[in-house]
Amino acid sequence: MLLRPRPSLFRAVAPPPLTSACVPSRRTFSASAEAGTASPKDAAPSPVPAATRKNARKAGPPPMGIVKTALFLPPGLERDAAVAADMVIPGSNIVVGPYAGDARVKEAEFVKSSARARDCPKDDRPEFAVLGRSNVGKSSLINALTRRKEAALTSKKPGKTQTINHFLVNKSWYLVDLPGYGFAAASQSARMDWSSFTKGYFLNRDTLVGVLLLIDASIPPQKIDLDCANWLGRNNIGLIFVFTKCDKVKKGKGGRPDENIKQFQETISGLYPEPPPWIMTSSVTGLGRDGLLLHMSQLRNYWDNEAV
Repeated sequence: MLLRPRPSLFRAVAPPPLTSACVPSRRTFSASAEAGTASPKDAAPSPVPAATRKNARKAGPPPMGIVKTALFLPPGLERDAAVAADMVIPGSNIVVGPYAGDARVKEAEFVKSSARARDCPKDDRPEFAVLGRSNVGKSSLINALTRRKEAALTSKKPGKTQTINHFLVNKSWYLVDLPGYGFAAASQSARMDWSSFTKGYFLNRDTLVGVLLLIDASIPPQKIDLDCANWLGRNNIGLIFVFTKCDKVKKGKGGRPDENIKQFQETISGLYPEPPPWIMTSSVTGLGRDGLLLHMSQLRNYWDNEAV
């Protein structure tokens, strides 16, 4: 199956220097406000029923005081579209558009671990990569999304994931666990190899729909996360900011989750001409799980609609 070039997502303006923690990547598709201005090849699916949107709200309301930011308009919605309150996914700035569909995870299975990008599955299924600092909660998020306690093994030692791990969801799309950046409980040579094969993954995965960039909301913004977000934006890599650990407040590290999220958003606001999508999550309470899956469904459906 041949895939059309995807519209770019965000372009950073005057970015800060890139650290060695985040590797360059190739352009991939993810929804953008720009994409909403173009007419898709085929007619867009019917608007998602209210009942489907309601299912994404079972985790309860997000913490009070969260910063109010510009909304992220997905494909199929014009920039000046009227947005009702019940069209916004709770605890996020993401609007539910006409491409949103069935977001249920009926089954998930581990497929393989790959030490090199060229060893990854070679089929045309769309995939989402999960990226973030070590100990940000990548494995916990994957386990929560798939509702399998050990889909991705969690560990008290950050940096245990050292391969590219593919999980097949509903036999139709992949969730990909990438090694965490910033720390690795491994040898020096293994830490140096991290950037090379992760870079190879981004450069060679034509089926990559977007990146779930995980940000620890229990601590203040970290430069390493800002640098990675900036690099992804500069290279038009589709991303969703997924704030993790929104139920936690760490003693001695300062700030509540909503305060840390607000600070992070204010820091990156000058880098993006269009508001990037973000959502609050907690693998403990289930906050944001259904909403994140719903947003991923509208990106996948738009991807499938644009495939030729």
